[in-house]
Amino acid sequence: MASLSTADNDEVAKEFGFWRMYKDGRVEMCLPDWATKTIPPSIDPVTGVQSKDVTISTEPLVSVRIFLPKLKNLDEKLALLFYVHGGGFSMMSAFQPDYHNFCSAVAAEANVIVVSVEYGLFPARPIPACYDDSWAALQWVASHVNRNGPEKWLNDHTDFEKVFIGGDSAGGNISHTLAFRAGTIGLPAGVKVVGLTLVHPFFGGTKDDDMWLCMCPENKGSDDPRMNPTVEDIARLGCEKVLIFVAEKDHLNVVGKNYFGKLKKSGWKGNFELVENDKEEHCFHLRDPYYEKAMELKRKFVSFLRQE
Repeated sequence: MASLSTADNDEVAKEFGFWRMYKDGRVEMCLPDWATKTIPPSIDPVTGVQSKDVTISTEPLVSVRIFLPKLKNLDEKLALLFYVHGGGFSMMSAFQPDYHNFCSAVAAEANVIVVSVEYGLFPARPIPACYDDSWAALQWVASHVNRNGPEKWLNDHTDFEKVFIGGDSAGGNISHTLAFRAGTIGLPAGVKVVGLTLVHPFFGGTKDDDMWLCMCPENKGSDDPRMNPTVEDIARLGCEKVLIFVAEKDHLNVVGKNYFGKLKKSGWKGNFELVENDKEEHCFHLRDPYYEKAMELKRKFVSFLRQE
């Protein structure tokens, strides 16, 4: 277990799943080992997917892990998935084994480039660091549209007319904000966000609301649009289609469905679909990728990216 501090005799003000806050403002993290484990980039010996890590900025520190599938030819241009990992805004990593393996598998099966962002986490970097870092990374990807960016893989092999944004849990929430910014702030000419995929996303309306508010010192209360997007904001998503996954036994099931309901009410002109994973828990697909229903979720995810 990893811990930032010990204050056994101090009074606890707030306590959540993997961290607690004391009345003096100090935060103690209690993370399971699997949440802090990371693996290096590699070449998959079976699929041929290559991965590498690239630092985008040092202050703040933001980096990405890029996955490049085996190419049919040196001039091949591929769709790109910008992926945002979950972890309650406070743990996990683009370099964690479950996320590395999921992104590598999606790159191989969908034949897409995957850029998985490593963003700032609470408490070292409270919210809104996660949103701002992810947006900076997406802008960095888009900066390659004229084929003269700093990363050769993106210059040589990205079809910037086929960009997708996706993530799970907290990463699903962040992905919504990225799609909203793409529709309002905008991305460079020539960059088109085709689709948004939200896997068991976090939004306001559950016991986790207080946790998010504590992580975001400058929040706007329970109606903060980053936690509780309005119908009007959802109507401004900068993409053409949305795929939402919810899990029947997930406490976030209801908020994923609420988001889908707002999407239907918003008048947004794109295509959207809701898929429910019966009898399953939150982010079950990451724990056992060879489980039948996990493979079913991944096939649907891949089909969305392939625009089938």
